[in-house]
Order: sequence, then C-alpha cells, then structure tokens
Amino acid sequence: MRQPCWLCGHDIPASLDARHPLSFTLDHVVPLSRGGRLLDPVNARSAHRRCNSARGNRTSIKQPRASRRW
Repeated sequence: MRQPCWLCGHDIPASLDARHPLSFTLDHVVPLSRGGRLLDPVNARSAHRRCNSARGNRTSIKQPRASRRW
C-alpha cells in the first residue's frame, strides 16, 4: 500500500526506522496547538517526519516551487 506524504507528495517507505527523517508520522491539518482535534480522522494526514517537523504548527503549507524551463 502506497502512503504519499501530503506535504511533499512523495511516497513514504514503510520499511524505515521511526527515527529516520523520511519515516511515517501522523500530521494534523489543523495543529493541535491551534485547536485541531486529536482523534478526528479528517484532521489526520500521513507525512514524512522531516516534512512534518518543517511545517511546525503553521496552518498553511508551503507549496513547492515549480522549476523554470528555458
């Protein structure tokens, strides 16, 4: 079963150790510190550990920049 990261769109490998930066974490669309609900499945998304950490408790996500073709 493929699990894409909702922040970057890349697949999350299932075989990685939990401490690996590309391992699976559960991210909350509305962060808990901003009033998001812990047990609400609509508020939960799969994410890489590093993508989740980089987002912090912001409610918006930074869209990846498109490459420029010359």
